[in-house]
Amino acid sequence: EVQLVESGGGLVQPGGSLRLSCEASGFTFSSYFMYWVRQAPGKGLEWVSRINTSGGSAYYVDSVKGRFTISRDNAKSTLYLQLDSLKTEDTAMYYCARASAPNYGGSYDTPPGQGTQVTVSS
Repeated sequence: EVQLVESGGGLVQPGGSLRLSCEASGFTFSSYFMYWVRQAPGKGLEWVSRINTSGGSAYYVDSVKGRFTISRDNAKSTLYLQLDSLKTEDTAMYYCARASAPNYGGSYDTPPGQGTQVTVSS
């Protein structure tokens, strides 16, 4: 069973930082592209960032470029998202998600985890 457990969210002021973590189990983590997605109140899931299997290539949605950094530790089966210069519009539930197939980055499976809440407010 695929398990993805997110942590690290919280309440932060605009301009602040957080580091999210996602512990993976139940599959060969190093074989899968991984994603961070988010869902703001009243909105659908939004793709935020994607990283390839080795961690050498990452992509970001335009709204977070230069502020968020995705990374992974395959030895620990853990995915990270560093959030810097946070804005109120970054407020959302953040989920990690696995790609739909090994060594494939075209789509992701519905996130199975509970997510971690990020709230940016003064």
